[in-house]
Amino acid sequence: MITSLRLKDFKNFDDETLRIGSFTVIVGANASGKSNIRDAFRFLHGIGRGYTLAEIIGGKYGTDWKPIRGSSRGIARFGAAGTQRGLGQFALEIDMSPALRVNGNFPSNATYRVQVRPEAFSGGGLSIVSESCSFGKEEVFSESIFDDREMQLSRTQSALHQVMRRPTDFKNYEKLRTIVDTFHRARFFDFIPDRMREPAAPGQTTLGDGGENLPIVLQEICADRKRKSVLIDWVRELTPMDVKDLEFSSDPSDKVHLILKEQRGARIQADNASDGTLRFLAMLAALLGTDTSGLYFFEEIENGLHPSRLHLLVDLIERQTAKGRIQVIATTHSPDLLSLVSDETFENTSVTCRLEDSNDAIIRPVADLPNSRKLRESQGLGRLLAGGWVEDALYFTEGSDESDKK
Repeated sequence: MITSLRLKDFKNFDDETLRIGSFTVIVGANASGKSNIRDAFRFLHGIGRGYTLAEIIGGKYGTDWKPIRGSSRGIARFGAAGTQRGLGQFALEIDMSPALRVNGNFPSNATYRVQVRPEAFSGGGLSIVSESCSFGKEEVFSESIFDDREMQLSRTQSALHQVMRRPTDFKNYEKLRTIVDTFHRARFFDFIPDRMREPAAPGQTTLGDGGENLPIVLQEICADRKRKSVLIDWVRELTPMDVKDLEFSSDPSDKVHLILKEQRGARIQADNASDGTLRFLAMLAALLGTDTSGLYFFEEIENGLHPSRLHLLVDLIERQTAKGRIQVIATTHSPDLLSLVSDETFENTSVTCRLEDSNDAIIRPVADLPNSRKLRESQGLGRLLAGGWVEDALYFTEGSDESDKK
């Protein structure tokens, strides 16, 4: 389980840390840095896939991997050390508590850090300056790993995969595997209605990031009577449709089509379902599917959902994340969400904000803002968020000394 992400000179963050729990909510205005946090997790996901730095930034030919927004030179924060020469460095650091056993025991909390910069001699291509990984006080490899002449590691790819390919200690190999698996299992959902309407080929049981293979994933869930009952109940709760059943038909090419059957007998094919209905069918498929594990990132989680049903989606996510198999990070523009989440989720809710007269953004836990817990109980933070109170509180606390804050 990932517990924090530190961003050092990454995009518009100087040196900020995001606190992460089972269900983490990020609020903030447009252009405040919420999508940049997603890019940081995608960068680590690319490391987990074993891609080179060039492939992580520019895309991997022949795969579903899309480039990360911005060029190699633009990924480092404007004003970071060296950016005047086009050689700005950035670093990402993850703290996590591994859920996988190593030799029958759970290892200590892990810390992984990677520092990267563009190189002038390679036309701006990225290379790793330093990289380290430790479990508790035990260092698996240090920042000087690339200087080890015996290892002869390439600086164009993470040391994680290169060290794992040359295991000298199986115990350390297993530890590194927990880091790689955590990065690799991350998912970044950005559902596209046209892709969700498409029929799916049998055997395609993994939901695509755009919602591809939705009919097959739902069909697999429905193969279990209990899971199907749970799915149907949530469909009826989250959408205005009076859904009685989900049906699946095959065309001459054996591709499977999704059909929603309502109580009065109406049969709605996915082609005719609304974008909002399809979006939340895909969210249900992601959260209730048979292969749920890892970190799930949803942007603007409230899109397409009527405000009166938002509490149901929050309830579903909190129930699923409480099982310990998945973590969910969600960005939102909904003021109501802060009033709907549980106390535990509230403690893991952060706000991103660009301060006046600065290009830099900050990340702060909402629970740490002045009187936020009391205000949440007495007034509800939704109205305060809509009125700009969160940003005002940040401007005040960030620009004042301790005596002023008191």
